[in-house]
Amino acid sequence: MPYLYLILTLGSLSIPLLYSVFEKKFHFIQHAKNAFLSIIIVAIPFIIWDALFTKFGIWGFNDTYHLPYKLLGMPIEEWLFFFCIPYACLFTHEVLSYFLKDFKLSKTATIVSGVLLILLVFILLIFNFGKWYTTLNFIFFLLLLSYGLRFQLHVLQRYFLSFLVILAPFLLVNGILTGSFIDIPVVWYNPQEIIGFRIFTIPVEDAFYAFNLLFSIQLIFNALKTKSYGKQ
Repeated sequence: MPYLYLILTLGSLSIPLLYSVFEKKFHFIQHAKNAFLSIIIVAIPFIIWDALFTKFGIWGFNDTYHLPYKLLGMPIEEWLFFFCIPYACLFTHEVLSYFLKDFKLSKTATIVSGVLLILLVFILLIFNFGKWYTTLNFIFFLLLLSYGLRFQLHVLQRYFLSFLVILAPFLLVNGILTGSFIDIPVVWYNPQEIIGFRIFTIPVEDAFYAFNLLFSIQLIFNALKTKSYGKQ
């Protein structure tokens, strides 16, 4: 099924993109320039990270489920992933923030949740230091979340809840990519470079990787939107 990865990627984008264009009240398409600029800024280092990990066999792709076109060793669908999935998730957070004004944690709950996550990840990092995916992913997460707690607490108050919503389709799509419901995974991981604990078939590191990617984009998008339209 060589179109599976493409279907999952474009399918994730389709509804948010259509809603962005045709929903007139929220009309997210007005923020398209800032959205795509923030996505591109973050996608560049993540694509480099992805290409290096692919080159050194930390993860790879099953040719059965993607088109034969590759760039830097990665299928074209993997490149699309860094634009389609972030757009869908950015849209999700923005629409929740727009229509549900009180959809956020209290400051205390956000700080407590953030500190507990930092402690958990720090402990996991100590016991798994040297595993490339775990190590780099968790270090980035610790730095990003610490920054968020110190300087972007008001954003984290909303984003923690939005991320829980985003995790639902994430578990479905990433579950399929990592082998749920199919004979062999679309994306495979070197078992020596991950903790080994999985959510269904998904390495637990993927949830933190998703937060690193998506929250970074959200922070840049917020800054660009504020610059364009003033205080939001």
